[in-house]
Amino acid sequence: MNKCVERLYNGVIKENPTLVLMLGMCPTLAVTTSAINGLGMGLTTTAVLALSNAIIASLRKIIPDKIRIPAFIVIIASFVTIMQLLLQAYIPSLYSSLGIYIPLIVVNCIILGRAESYAYKNPVLPSFFDGLGMGLGFTCSLTLIGLLREFVGGCSVFGHELGWFEPVGIFRMAPGAFFVLALLTAIQNKVKIAGTKKGKDMSKIQSGCGCDCLNCSDTGCKDRKEVSEIKEEEL
Repeated sequence: MNKCVERLYNGVIKENPTLVLMLGMCPTLAVTTSAINGLGMGLTTTAVLALSNAIIASLRKIIPDKIRIPAFIVIIASFVTIMQLLLQAYIPSLYSSLGIYIPLIVVNCIILGRAESYAYKNPVLPSFFDGLGMGLGFTCSLTLIGLLREFVGGCSVFGHELGWFEPVGIFRMAPGAFFVLALLTAIQNKVKIAGTKKGKDMSKIQSGCGCDCLNCSDTGCKDRKEVSEIKEEEL
C-alpha cells in the first residue's frame, strides 16, 4: 500500500503533469475558462487514466512490444468513448462546454506517457494508483487555473456571481490562460528553489523507476528495462 500512496503523491506533487512536467497544455489552456470546466475535464481524464493504466498493466505480458502503441490507443479510446457517452447522457451542459476536447483525451500525452513509462512495466494496483495520482494532479491544476481565471475574469466562483470588483475580461480569454499558468509555474519553481537552498535534492523528477529520468540516456533506460524483465521472469 505504501507503493500506491507514493504513486498518488508523485502524481499530485512531485511530478504534477501540468505544473512540473508541462504536459497536456492543449486542454489546460483551452477549457479552463471556469472552475467547473477544469474540474470536469480533470475528473474525466482521471477516470480514463486510472482505468486504462489498470487494463494495460493487466495485459502487459500479452500485448506484443511491437504493437503496444496501437493497443494502448485502442484501450484508451474505449474508455474515452464510455466517458463521452456518460457525460452526454447525464451532464449535457458540461459535455457541451468541453466539446471536442473530450474525444481528444485519446491522444493526450499524459495518458500515453503513463501507459508507456509505467503501466506497461508494472503490476495492476500500482499502475491504477499511478494513473489516479497523475489524474488528480491534472485535475487540481486545471481546477485551480479555471478558478483563478473565473474569479479574476468574471468575479465569480464555480458559477456564483460575487460582484466584489470589476472583472478583468482578458482572463476569460486565451491570454488569461497563459498568465495564470505562468504564475502557478513560477510559484512551484520558487518552492523548488527554496527547497534547494535548504539542502534538499530537488533536481530529480521521480517517475517510478527510482532514477533521474530527466537526465537519463536511452542506454540507461534500456538497461533498466532489461533488469525489470529479468526480475519479472524470476518472480
